[in-house]
Amino acid sequence: MGVPLAMETLTERVAFMRESLQKSQTITDNMVSILGSFDHRLSALETAMRPTQVRTHSIRRAHENIDKTLKAADVILAQFDLSRQAEAKILRGPHEDLESYLEAVDQLRSNIRFFSSNKNFKSSDGVLTHANNLLSKAILKLEEEFRQLLMSYSKPVEPERLFECLPNSLRPSSPGHAKNSSSNHHEHSNKALEGAVFTPPTLIPPRILPLLHDLAQQMIQAGHQQQLLKIYRETRSSVLEQSLRKLGVEKLSKDDVQKMQWEVLEAKIGNWIHFMRIAVKLLFAGEMKVCDQIFEGMGSLKEQCFADVTANSVAMLLSFGESIAKSKRSPEKLFVLLDMYEIMCELQPEIEAIFDGKACVEMRESALSLTKRLAQTAQETFGDFEEAVEKDATKTAVLDGTVHPLTSYVINYVKFLFDYQSTLKQLFQEFDKGGEANSQLANVTIKIMQALMNNLDGKSKQYKDAALTQLFLMNNIHYMVRSVRRSEAKDLLGDDWVQIHRRIVQQHANQYKRVAWGKILQTLSVQGLSSSGGSAMGGDNSSGVSRAMVKERFKAFNMQFEELHQRQSQWTVPDSELRESLRLAVAEVLLPAYRSFIKRFGPLIENGKNPQKYIRYTPEDLDRMLGEFFEGKNWNEPRR
Repeated sequence: MGVPLAMETLTERVAFMRESLQKSQTITDNMVSILGSFDHRLSALETAMRPTQVRTHSIRRAHENIDKTLKAADVILAQFDLSRQAEAKILRGPHEDLESYLEAVDQLRSNIRFFSSNKNFKSSDGVLTHANNLLSKAILKLEEEFRQLLMSYSKPVEPERLFECLPNSLRPSSPGHAKNSSSNHHEHSNKALEGAVFTPPTLIPPRILPLLHDLAQQMIQAGHQQQLLKIYRETRSSVLEQSLRKLGVEKLSKDDVQKMQWEVLEAKIGNWIHFMRIAVKLLFAGEMKVCDQIFEGMGSLKEQCFADVTANSVAMLLSFGESIAKSKRSPEKLFVLLDMYEIMCELQPEIEAIFDGKACVEMRESALSLTKRLAQTAQETFGDFEEAVEKDATKTAVLDGTVHPLTSYVINYVKFLFDYQSTLKQLFQEFDKGGEANSQLANVTIKIMQALMNNLDGKSKQYKDAALTQLFLMNNIHYMVRSVRRSEAKDLLGDDWVQIHRRIVQQHANQYKRVAWGKILQTLSVQGLSSSGGSAMGGDNSSGVSRAMVKERFKAFNMQFEELHQRQSQWTVPDSELRESLRLAVAEVLLPAYRSFIKRFGPLIENGKNPQKYIRYTPEDLDRMLGEFFEGKNWNEPRR
């Protein structure tokens, strides 16, 4: 009974569920039908709305285009406005307000770029033509402004201003001026210049340089580089040349130099050395600074401008040096050649630094060429001098046997050589890189000294008196030795050279004594006084001695001594120590012999008639008279 009830219940539930499902299906079908109806209606609505959407989109696009057009118009109008402002400033010219003018030019360039990139603008071609024409006029005005500004502030530098820029030791007003001439040259003066300060003058006011720089930059941007170069070259080169001429720089040819008297030429060379320092250290250095500031950031144009501006001035300076180096060589030119070589060597590093770059290569090479040419000419002059000394044929003999002018000239020449030691060493190394400079200088000096001695030996043979020949050689070689001992040449030639030549001096002194006093000493000899011709006289002065022979001896002695005194008091030994030494050497031989002779034979004369006729002099008289020897008395002076 329970099961059928359960089944019934289950059947009822199944029937209920089926009924529910059928209702759900019906509802679903109805919903699908409704939704299908909505989809159809929406599709119809969309179709109906599409024309309205298209119109709305078109209106929105139109608004956007209008906005863009208005903005573009604003930009174009702004460019027109800026262009008008720039044009107004440009038409007024750059002179009143250069900074605003340059800004206007920049603005005009900006306008041109703008319209060039907006070719679709209807009037762009006309606007561009107008702007470019205006820019061309603006650049021409800038070019003129650059010329006027540069000319206004480019004035020749007065010598006084340049001198103020020099170290005190080189200023004309100072006692140390003109130390470059050969007569006043000392190596220590060059050492004093090592720490010297050279302050280049202000060639163009600093406040003007930035303006010139901006103008130059604008001209380059406009493609006017050649015009810029021409204006700068013509203005600055002329001013630089005028500055040098005011200083005293001249352009002299080889013929001009050859015609000048030596004193005039020497002074001009001294000035040239001074001018070279001023030109390189002050004028060219100052010009380089001006170029650096005006043409900063403009590449090779700076170098080209500097080269063009300085070319004529450099050529004018170096041409004088070339004329000297090529002129006829002579011994007196050696020291000025060394001075010139010295200044070129001193300035070479600065020349290399100032005239840097490809554009200035010709000037660097010209300076270096002159330095080498001067070195070559100086070395050739050395050889000429040695030969000239040996072959000097001066006929004028020194009558008193003193130091010959050639000797003092050559010795002074050698002394000057040692004032140039460092320069000479540098010069020798130009031609012999591996050589030892000291030994080269020593060899040159020894050759010159030997040439002098050879010449003096020839000159000594002009004397008819053999004693004067020896005195002449003694005086001259002593002068050489003494000069070497008192100079730097001693360190180079060495003690051996000094000792050897001192011995030569002594040899000539001994030869002088032998030749000059040998004959008179024979009159005081005992030989030949014996009446029998013997030489033994015994203890008794009268024993076997001829009174007549003794008288003859005294007469001969008096005559010879008076003749020696007359002649040799006119001779000269200029060195006081050597003079006293020579007198003493003669006295040491003569006086003892005379005293001995008087002591032994004087009584024979004193016991006879007129003894003073034969014994005229006491030993003291002779000593006093010997003190008058070698004093260079006048030949017309009467005999004492």
